Amino acid sequence: MPLDLMRDTELLAEALDRLEREFASLPRFDAEIPGEPHMASVLAEAAQRLGDNYPYFHPLYAGQMLKPPHPVARAAYAMAMTVNPNNHAMDGGRASSRMEIEAVREIAAMFGWTEFLGHLTSGGTFANLEALWIAGQMAPGRKIVASEQAHYTHSRISSVLKLPFAAIPADDFGRMDVTALESALAAGDVGTVVATLGTTAVGAVDPLDQILALRAKYPFRLHVDAAYGGYFRLASNLDPQGRHAFERIGEADSIVIDPHKHGLQPYGCGCILFRDPAVGRWYKHDSPYTYFTSSELHLGEISLECSRAGASAVALWTTQRLLPLVRGGEFSHGLEQGREAALRLYAGIASDSCFVAGPAPQLDIVVWAVRAPGVSESSQRAQQVFDRAAQRGLHLALAHLPARFFPSAAWPNANHATTVTCLRSVLMKPEHLAWVDEIATRLQEAL
Repeated sequence: MPLDLMRDTELLAEALDRLEREFASLPRFDAEIPGEPHMASVLAEAAQRLGDNYPYFHPLYAGQMLKPPHPVARAAYAMAMTVNPNNHAMDGGRASSRMEIEAVREIAAMFGWTEFLGHLTSGGTFANLEALWIAGQMAPGRKIVASEQAHYTHSRISSVLKLPFAAIPADDFGRMDVTALESALAAGDVGTVVATLGTTAVGAVDPLDQILALRAKYPFRLHVDAAYGGYFRLASNLDPQGRHAFERIGEADSIVIDPHKHGLQPYGCGCILFRDPAVGRWYKHDSPYTYFTSSELHLGEISLECSRAGASAVALWTTQRLLPLVRGGEFSHGLEQGREAALRLYAGIASDSCFVAGPAPQLDIVVWAVRAPGVSESSQRAQQVFDRAAQRGLHLALAHLPARFFPSAAWPNANHATTVTCLRSVLMKPEHLAWVDEIATRLQEAL
């Protein structure tokens, strides 16, 4: 979607007018606004500073996992900030807390859950922290394992929680190696397995159906990190392996998803869901100064975070009201467009003798190397293409990946431990589909 500030302004103005009427019964007062005479000039300076950014909103930005919030989310967030609710307790965010509960219920329903415990967080890292904290309470001192391609925060979070952690090797497609997982489970000290549905580097989907089959033989808690890929549960154009994994995501014990990625939300908005509502007992605490204005559930009673922006919940609720989380709807169509864009770009790269294609995309992330006699030279050329593409307005990303993710004929002398710097593109904007040819043209120019 283009950067259309006039549209945002009009949406916000109408909404603010309606909100102001909700409080019309209050006696008027004049608020003191420190620095008011200079606000316009300071904002102008801030706008100029913000120009020193990559154009994340434009289809020619095809680098990191950055997707512009929907205009209605931006407007709803800004509107809510005039009230500035705090969703820790009903005392600070009565309406926005209820909107959060409703919005999270709709996310859980996407995975087939009607009975669950869940809430929003400041992002996927904190959501995963809560999931692994509960895992540690359920299986004290037992090991947490995740794929070597899982997000690095799982290892770091485990360290924070003083829980042992081990990385499970990935296969040549970036997915968890189930044979290696079973070997780790056979040792008898694993309490939690983290399956990733949409790895950060290549968008790989761990084989959840095979991992679930192991759970019948080796009891463990299963956490699914779907921070990036979770919304693809609604997409109709996944490959069979990815589709089977997403079909069974509801059998996990906990799920993390980030609305501020594919959910069209501003940062920061993550979500943690637990299949068993009884895990709420681990959150129980006393507070002598909150939780008194309502007998309803206060979100702070089931969350590790205290103060949280109620504006995030308002923006999410509003977006889901406009674009329901259903298959075949406008929202899911946007996901499918991004995936189709990735498949088209991948097909072009795979047929280009100048490049070495990585694993076929399972979601909307494409990785490829620059053809060269050796890994070191390929890595150097990738950096050069990255720089030259940026000079031509095409913004990509770089990734360090195992050379075995690429065809063995590319670098016959590379060993199992060799890594290569390659190019990476995240085509998560629906508009990317119409811009694939332009992206390919500018990529060729960068060579």
